[in-house]
Amino acid sequence: MGERPTSSRATDFDVLIVGAGISGIGMAAHMKDKVPDLSFAIVERREQLGGTWDLFRYPGIRSDSDMHTLGFEFEPWKHEKSIADGPTILEYLNRIVDERDIRRHMRFGHKVVSADWREAEARWHITLETDGGERKRLTANWLHLGSGYYDYDKPYDAGFDFSAFDGEVVHPQFWPEDLDYSGKRVVVIGSGATAVTLVPAMTDKAAHVTMLQRTPTWMVNRPAKDKIANTLRKVLPEKLAYRLTRFKNITLQQFSYRKARSSPEKVIDYLKKGIRSALGEKYDDPTFTPPYNPWEQRLCLVPDADLFEAMKAEKAEIVTGHIAGFEQGGVRLKSGELLPADIIVTATGLQVVWGGKIAVSVGGQPVDFSEHYFYKNCMLSNLPNTSFIFPYLAASYTLRADLVAGFVCRVLDHMRSRGDAIAVPVLDHPELMKEEEITDFSSGYLQRSLHLMPKNSAGGPPWYLSQDYYADRKAMRDGEVEDGLLIFRRKGANARAANETLETAT
Repeated sequence: MGERPTSSRATDFDVLIVGAGISGIGMAAHMKDKVPDLSFAIVERREQLGGTWDLFRYPGIRSDSDMHTLGFEFEPWKHEKSIADGPTILEYLNRIVDERDIRRHMRFGHKVVSADWREAEARWHITLETDGGERKRLTANWLHLGSGYYDYDKPYDAGFDFSAFDGEVVHPQFWPEDLDYSGKRVVVIGSGATAVTLVPAMTDKAAHVTMLQRTPTWMVNRPAKDKIANTLRKVLPEKLAYRLTRFKNITLQQFSYRKARSSPEKVIDYLKKGIRSALGEKYDDPTFTPPYNPWEQRLCLVPDADLFEAMKAEKAEIVTGHIAGFEQGGVRLKSGELLPADIIVTATGLQVVWGGKIAVSVGGQPVDFSEHYFYKNCMLSNLPNTSFIFPYLAASYTLRADLVAGFVCRVLDHMRSRGDAIAVPVLDHPELMKEEEITDFSSGYLQRSLHLMPKNSAGGPPWYLSQDYYADRKAMRDGEVEDGLLIFRRKGANARAANETLETAT
């Protein structure tokens, strides 16, 4: 059956996709392939597609994982560099959208304000707001939240007082287009992926760039080009070469994560050896020795040793210290040292949000996501016709996005074939479940947001957010859709049992 045509003025859909980034584009592409008879729309608050890759415009913006896994399973990555810059990633996303005729389904400049589930209709009633403040309403049978996991409006505020500083302060999330840092002294506060990217990228014009870290971060040096991938692409059909490279890289990701957990001292030796080799006599062990083991926070990727090359050329340095305050001319550390600065970049992290800050309700009653349990990595207990994507912590975001989109399409197809309108993961007695933390990652952005997260069952899947890609792939691609927990019913049908209720905020 072919794709159902939809008007640009249509207001009722089978699926409403929130967000035109990797999550939303991936979901749309999977729907085109697997359930082409279902209608959908993508609503995006910004004026362009791309999500993260359109929002962030700071120097050097690039992927912090390889594009053979950050790319989609259905669209081979064709570029020579597997660690790609932002514009190249946007080019990849735009090509997918245009080749699959997805762009006409997109509505830009529309922010989803609220979504209310009406059980009798088996529809979501969604309120949108345009840039001009106009309110619009849509309805959809299914709501797919692909809006990412961090706040687009404001980054994490570390509480710094810059009133005495006489230079310019910028945050990477809101990089000024006209910022001229030529010949300037720059201090980048932070030690995560953004800082590790920014520092070497700014040395092309800046007089000097200092990365100020409160504590070190584990870093891994690797080539931006994947020699095996490029060789395979020359001798094998494109799709086969991509599948093999993807399998190789996923396997390496999973292996390195497990090795770090089982034998952290060996991984530490490996990482330090790579940095020591790249820096030579410039290597300083305390600067590269975090107070935690590898993969208790994400590793920072240093492609082609660019950060280390900038340090060897004395264009950049890393300083470890605590900030005492900001004054004319720079940053004063508690040690008494003054770091001279004309520009300060606060690469202090993201602010995590859940569900794109959309006011979600069921029958007018607000839904508190933190009172629900994860179901199969993409739905929530007792919340009907809703899916979302929360990334793997030690693997590429798109690996989860592909699995989720594929599973949701299986559910949608199952509903269509049976004439059902509702799918809900039923958890009859959530109060009897034993919880465990969603993650033991010590990253600040995660620890600050744990109270917002849905619950994790100590009993494991399916009421659990897994970090095992291969186990998830088997369960979500090959497992039965009807598992006795995901309950299907038609519009107006009775609930499965008298005690089946929808969890709401109290």
